[in-house]
Amino acid sequence: MNDQFLQGVIFDWNRIDNDSYLKRIKAFKGIKKLDFNKAITFLVGENGSGKSTLLEALAVAHGFNPEGGTKNYIFSTHDTHSELCDAIRISKGYRKEKWGYFLRAESFYNVATYLEDIYSREIAMGYKLDSYGGIPHERSHGQAFLGLVLNKFKPNGLYILDEPEAALSPQNQLAFMAKIYELTQSGAQFIIATHSPIITALPNSKIYNFNESIQEIDYHDSESYQITKLTLENPELILRNLLKK
Repeated sequence: MNDQFLQGVIFDWNRIDNDSYLKRIKAFKGIKKLDFNKAITFLVGENGSGKSTLLEALAVAHGFNPEGGTKNYIFSTHDTHSELCDAIRISKGYRKEKWGYFLRAESFYNVATYLEDIYSREIAMGYKLDSYGGIPHERSHGQAFLGLVLNKFKPNGLYILDEPEAALSPQNQLAFMAKIYELTQSGAQFIIATHSPIITALPNSKIYNFNESIQEIDYHDSESYQITKLTLENPELILRNLLKK
């Protein structure tokens, strides 16, 4: 047993109806178990490959609000999570996280609105907002998210993040990476679905690729890395093939 909070996930596909769209996701076919034995686990793959669906199921099964936030965030604007959360069993380690956060890039606006309600009450009680990095809707999407990470993510925490790069410039992705690495040195665990060849370069990580199946791959074998590398090294070739008539 490793010292991660979430050791892995076990699937029971008998709990999913045969006509469910989940059984049409190629990557899920035949998968019975995934191990999370590194401080950082990346889920990579094309849009619609199932990585965000699995990430959401892990978060919901572990008690997070389906739209994001901490386990204490109680709100719902549009309930769309799948039934996969009912068909998985999370293997937990001997440690219990002291803090946690579930980020969904698509619903961060809703989380920010919920936070502003909390902020208004805290201001009335005399609390300062510095620990939150400011009021989210008074900042850009990227500033609000990075402020949350830098100010509220703590050691010994569990963080389940869906496409965090959607909010971040390349420069801020580097700041985000530095914070992640710092936190993993203090007992934190991250499970991240991403398309970013920058973020996936982090050491002490495992990368699961979602394609015809779910397979562990090396950083340099990911499509995001290979396509980005080719485009940066030879943009003329890419554009010539992409734009040919």
